[in-house]
Amino acid sequence: MTDHTSDFDDRRRGRTPPAEFMVYFAVIFAAALPFECIGWLFGAATGRVRGGPGPVARALSTARIITPTIFSA
Repeated sequence: MTDHTSDFDDRRRGRTPPAEFMVYFAVIFAAALPFECIGWLFGAATGRVRGGPGPVARALSTARIITPTIFSA
């Protein structure tokens, strides 16, 4: 008999995300950006930010974390 468990073909690899995912991602990114800007400015004013990721990178990270969580629920 052939062992099919070791010959798994993941067909989802390389596909672009569905349009609904991209819409949610854009909305979450747009909502997170002002908060990340305020947090970054506050950190810069108090001297806590020293060469770390900027507000756009932080908002992208937030959107990358939250959006798949919504779709996996």
